[in-house]
Amino acid sequence: MKRPALTLGIALLWLACSDASGPGAQPGVSLSFSTSRSASAAAPGFRAGSMADTLDDGSNELVLATVEIVLREIELKRMNHDDCDSTSVSDDSCEEFDAGPLLVNLPLDGAIETELTIDVPPDVYDEIEFDIHKVSNDDPEDADFRAQHPDMVRKSIRATGTYNGQPFTYETDLNVEQEHDLMPPLTIEEGATTANVTVFVDVGAWFVDGAGNLIDPMTANKGGSNEGLVKENIKRSVEAFEDDDRDGDDDE
Repeated sequence: MKRPALTLGIALLWLACSDASGPGAQPGVSLSFSTSRSASAAAPGFRAGSMADTLDDGSNELVLATVEIVLREIELKRMNHDDCDSTSVSDDSCEEFDAGPLLVNLPLDGAIETELTIDVPPDVYDEIEFDIHKVSNDDPEDADFRAQHPDMVRKSIRATGTYNGQPFTYETDLNVEQEHDLMPPLTIEEGATTANVTVFVDVGAWFVDGAGNLIDPMTANKGGSNEGLVKENIKRSVEAFEDDDRDGDDDE
């Protein structure tokens, strides 16, 4: 099975880096994504299969082939500041990774994939904020993204794979802001070189009911009986932490 890799338009990456970089050398902070999860952290009644993207509850098997998610306004917040205000030109409470929208193809092979790197002033950052973004069909800010990814209009997430051998495509229009505390805070000191923040997305918990049993992802599509359940699972599935050695574990 071909493993997906993180994808991002070169123009968006260039803009993210150039907007964040100012005169003089500053420490760099990278943003990475992971979906790997140790067996000890798995939900009761749930176990990973022999492959990182194969899920098995003893009765059902779910194989994830791709998981794509649209993100917007990814920002690091300074300690003791209000939430990021992307509409304020003078707002200095946050450093922006990328305004987006951007499409992240989450790694399903246990890898930690680096998506963006920016320069940030020395400071203490205690939160990362971003939107899981439903792509608009008419918002000018989404125009370039729509042109590149017309199949994602009115959607924020798409997952494909098989459930008990039958192909499925799951799509959602979930549109929600995510705010995650960095514990301990990310401290960037003068003379520092680089740091890394990993966003962990527990895709293995998306299609699971309260008893730890796998559910058919097709039942979670719009209007399906499990639509609300999976949306709530997705909201709870995201964590963020400093991970300078990029091993998927909190550096605390």
